[in-house]
Amino acid sequence: MEIVLQIFLLAVGFTMLIKGADFFVDGSSGIASKFGIPQLVVGLTIVAMGTSAPEAAVSISAALKGNAGITIGNVLGSNILNVFVILGLTAFLTKKTVPVAFSTIKYEMPFMIVIMLILLWTGYAGNEITRLEGAGLWVIFLLYLFYLLKMAKKGAGKKSEDAGGENPGGGENKKEKSMAMLLLFTVVGLAFIVIGSSVTVDAATAIARIIGLSERFIGLTIVALGTSLPELFTSVSAARKGSADIAIGNVVGSNIFNILFVVGTSALITPVVFESKFIVDSMVAVAAGVLLWIFSFNGKSLNRLEGGFLLLGYLGYFIYLL
Repeated sequence: MEIVLQIFLLAVGFTMLIKGADFFVDGSSGIASKFGIPQLVVGLTIVAMGTSAPEAAVSISAALKGNAGITIGNVLGSNILNVFVILGLTAFLTKKTVPVAFSTIKYEMPFMIVIMLILLWTGYAGNEITRLEGAGLWVIFLLYLFYLLKMAKKGAGKKSEDAGGENPGGGENKKEKSMAMLLLFTVVGLAFIVIGSSVTVDAATAIARIIGLSERFIGLTIVALGTSLPELFTSVSAARKGSADIAIGNVVGSNIFNILFVVGTSALITPVVFESKFIVDSMVAVAAGVLLWIFSFNGKSLNRLEGGFLLLGYLGYFIYLL
């Protein structure tokens, strides 16, 4: 009977996470568009951080509750899912190819791969992410934000001109929302995310103990999938509507945010244990990033066949987990 209750609570938690992320992205991206911030930067920052808020809330909440073991599994599981499943499905379900911005191929993707290698090396060397290493990840995160700020300033003029020319009536509903309404969406979204994350962590941990599964497996599969659903809905929807910069930027930005902010913040709260089994998962995450970069570099886009290969990559990884 207890397991039925916990599964129900897990479903409630996931629903709150998804709706919370939806409200947060609508509100925050609406605020960003009012200030004329370029679409790619919105994807790499506002949307990426909004859709990564469930991972952040779940991992930080787990660290505060003394279950920091779920943090690495959640982050690695989400990063693997983001590339293999989310971008795989996005490319596979989109009729045309999904174009990838030049700056994403040249700068953001290699940066994503490098910080995943840093996480792998840090975990392998010390079997945990210490507070000092968490502070180091935060320093890199602040430098990354500074880079994005420079990119926003560089492209803001052109992008705001484009937005003004192409959206006099098409995005009318979003444009007409007042700043107060957009702020309300953002605040309510964050509240849903925080409460939903707490419910999700408690239910997932209880189910793991009842069934006898490891926190690693729960973090890499159930929790990772649940917290990655906002990225999935956002990326597929953005790609199908022709907003490829948001689709790709969302996933790349989310993966960067997951490691630098989520792991960094969790480690600052309490040292995060890095089990030896996570080495294989880290290598899979790095391999997924490299494969994405090769596919993107090759044709400056992702096509349906490449999307299929990414999905097969996750199938192979899931079979390994089983």
